[in-house]
Amino acid sequence: MTIVDGKKLSKEMLEEIKKEVSRLSFVPVFCDVLVGSDSSSVQYVNLKKKIALFLGIKFQDAYFEENITTEELITEVEKLNKLENMCGLIVQLPLPEYIDTKKVLAHIDTHIDVDCLGENASNIFYKEKPMTIPPTAGACMYLLDSLKIDLKNKNIVVFGAGDLVGKPVSRMLDSRNLPHNVIDRKTESKNKEKLIKNADVIISGIGVGGYIKSDMIKEGVIIIDAGTSESSGSIVGDVDFDSVKDKVSFISPVPGGVGPVTVAMLFRNVLQIAKHLHPSPLTPSPSP
Repeated sequence: MTIVDGKKLSKEMLEEIKKEVSRLSFVPVFCDVLVGSDSSSVQYVNLKKKIALFLGIKFQDAYFEENITTEELITEVEKLNKLENMCGLIVQLPLPEYIDTKKVLAHIDTHIDVDCLGENASNIFYKEKPMTIPPTAGACMYLLDSLKIDLKNKNIVVFGAGDLVGKPVSRMLDSRNLPHNVIDRKTESKNKEKLIKNADVIISGIGVGGYIKSDMIKEGVIIIDAGTSESSGSIVGDVDFDSVKDKVSFISPVPGGVGPVTVAMLFRNVLQIAKHLHPSPLTPSPSP
């Protein structure tokens, strides 16, 4: 078994992004809108702020009290859309239950929606040639690509058809002309078991902790685990790691697999937008 080290891959990607940001003729701005004081959300926003500053990207603080209304939040998002050099705007999820999340995300300017969760940005991803890609799905494919394995003629299964993982991963596989099967809620139980058992590659994002066990998979399978759920105070993936570790050939762990690369992919999107919105010649790299 080989563990696909997302932390290492993320670090390498961020170093490359930092080099490219340093060559830009301006300082791009990134903003992660935070509503309320949920500890996990605050921690995640602070992580992205730290990474943005490391990359040389300005982090725009945007914190709002939990009693903000949907319409008030939309007004604030529209203000942030117009900030000079804004190259990436996202809303930290989940929002409080009373806020219309879909409506808020729809008001993020399509050109700077680096999470690709707004309706317009999502439509561009699925129907056109996208400039940016959904970060989690992009991370799954990046981890898979890092193995340098020819995926042609491989039996690929996408487990789950959600907006964050399954659906966009399937779109990316289609764009590479890689046949695959998608298991969703409509898939019959017997067919689901057969598909998983015969898979050479499994990309999972169902969010059910420890669901995939050793007896469900074949020897030598590759698993990219994008699922996250909480168990006894810890974050776990869709795969029962201890159960499958002696049977898989490659596996991405949770945590430390897809997660770190997702954040790096987010900032790669910021860089892509910066290059697109400001296509001025890159300045020479500083001398070492």
